[in-house]
Amino acid sequence: MAEMEWSRLLDLEPLYRPDRKASPRRPAFDQDADRITFSAPFRRLANKTQVHPLYDHDHIHHRLIHSVETASVGRSLGLEVGYWLEEEGKIAKGGQAIVAGLVHAACLAHDIGNPPFGHSGEAAIGAWFAERFDRGEGLFCDRDACFAEEFEAFEGNAQGFRILTRLEMNRPGGMRLTHGTLGAFIKYPVTARVRKSIAVHDGGLKKFGVFESERAELETVAARTGLIAGDATATWWRRHPLVLLVEAADDICYNILDLEDAFTTGDLGYGDVAPLLSEIAGFSPKDDRGDSLAEKIAVLRAVAIHKAFEACSAAFAENYDAIMGGRFAGALVSASAQAEHFAAIESLANERIFTSPRKTELEVMGRNLVHRILDGILPVIEALAAAGWQADGLDGYPRQLQRALGIDLRHARDPYSALHALADYVSGMTDRYAVKIAEMISR
Repeated sequence: MAEMEWSRLLDLEPLYRPDRKASPRRPAFDQDADRITFSAPFRRLANKTQVHPLYDHDHIHHRLIHSVETASVGRSLGLEVGYWLEEEGKIAKGGQAIVAGLVHAACLAHDIGNPPFGHSGEAAIGAWFAERFDRGEGLFCDRDACFAEEFEAFEGNAQGFRILTRLEMNRPGGMRLTHGTLGAFIKYPVTARVRKSIAVHDGGLKKFGVFESERAELETVAARTGLIAGDATATWWRRHPLVLLVEAADDICYNILDLEDAFTTGDLGYGDVAPLLSEIAGFSPKDDRGDSLAEKIAVLRAVAIHKAFEACSAAFAENYDAIMGGRFAGALVSASAQAEHFAAIESLANERIFTSPRKTELEVMGRNLVHRILDGILPVIEALAAAGWQADGLDGYPRQLQRALGIDLRHARDPYSALHALADYVSGMTDRYAVKIAEMISR
């Protein structure tokens, strides 16, 4: 199997803008990061769940803070790996900054497509669509034409790619980020329908990462960055090497910081959290400084993050040939010297954090809110279909509802695109806005 080439992987040409000239004073990857940072979808992450829904505690992570912290760790990983690549002569001098910049930008955007209420929100959206497709009525009667599988397993990664390349700025190419940043962003370069036909282990494609509606953009990014085709049909691709650094930064942050949040909320005690962080950090806090327990946890967290990104950087170098050949199907955290310690954190999180009573109760509430909203706004889409997909043809209550809620129907031209407009609207909500809209439409 051929190997990917860094000269193509680090492509700094923007999507659909071959005429945009590079600035010698402002690198293209910095422009990518700025466009993401100043976008409305990124801003909305400030009121979207990381782990604990609708928490009033100021020190609990939400998606925006998580994204910023992940980007910080990602930049450090990029600098570390980029330095190694330069020293080994695998990239030209100056390439370190490009590697770090692309990973930083992709990390900023990595959760931009997440719906309200976190992963339980994804599951709620998917369950609602699955129920509708099971009935097979109206807009949901043709599973194949509507690519039902991508709605029934609604995926925030695919929604994120849709936002970046289509919805934001409402133009071809969306934000028009560089091919390199988009390649580093696409965690799973495959659509839902194609994903069903390939083996789970192939290329680490545990899920799908792109909707059929953005297939052309995926093909463009894959071609420009030189991703390796997964098979002779070239309908899916091996992952971009920098995806592994983005994924590692995310894994490091959510594992370690979920522990700190659980200590802050009282779901876990100091005796639960400190030993796990100490294993990664390589030391135990001393008792002679007069630090509070929270301060000790903070120190352990900081050192643990540093040790973890060092271990993941080393894992990238150790698995370099497999990564460049598209044969590395795992995660850097799992391939690193810290793998056992991260597995212990994940086990504790599954047993104690993700099943905490308050979190579970709010997930149930969030699921019901999402379903109520989708039920409440479906009549707008049905009325649009009856009006021949002409928004000007809406009248009565559907027109009132569309105006009151600001539902964007510009991309709704047939049943498939209309269902995406429905998912776009709901997945773009913040947690609190979802509560508000659910109350409005159920009165």
